[in-house]
Amino acid sequence: MADQTLRKPSISVTPEKYQALTQQYTPKPTISKNVVRAFIVGGIICSIGQLFINFFITLGMVRVEASTAATATMIFLGALLTGLGVYDEIGKFAGAGSIVPVTGFANSIVAPAMEFRREGYVMGVGAKLFTVAGPVLVYGIATSIVVGFVYFFLH
Repeated sequence: MADQTLRKPSISVTPEKYQALTQQYTPKPTISKNVVRAFIVGGIICSIGQLFINFFITLGMVRVEASTAATATMIFLGALLTGLGVYDEIGKFAGAGSIVPVTGFANSIVAPAMEFRREGYVMGVGAKLFTVAGPVLVYGIATSIVVGFVYFFLH
């Protein structure tokens, strides 16, 4: 009996009308603004890394050692800022400018671990730690091995 009281829907939207409506309400892309933000924030992150390299050189390190120490420092800062929730805000503002430097790699490792920490250290943090970074590590290591063999056999 309840079916008799319901009326059929009267939707008369043609595909052309639907296309016009979606174009009307779709937000316009802000590509130029996003590119500028990514460039500036990515540049700032890389400049901070260069400042660390210069700082470690003034402490008496060789340039290669200073670069390694600066990379480790930037990874630590990226992980720390992710844990504090600051790096997510930087990512929302900068987009790709925040994921390109080494701090983005630290963020991609720590963020899933932070998300699943309530599930415990083994099934939460341990299992989810490399969900994003795992494929990057696997393919990066495999590529470096292939390039190493090519270099070895060509020289």
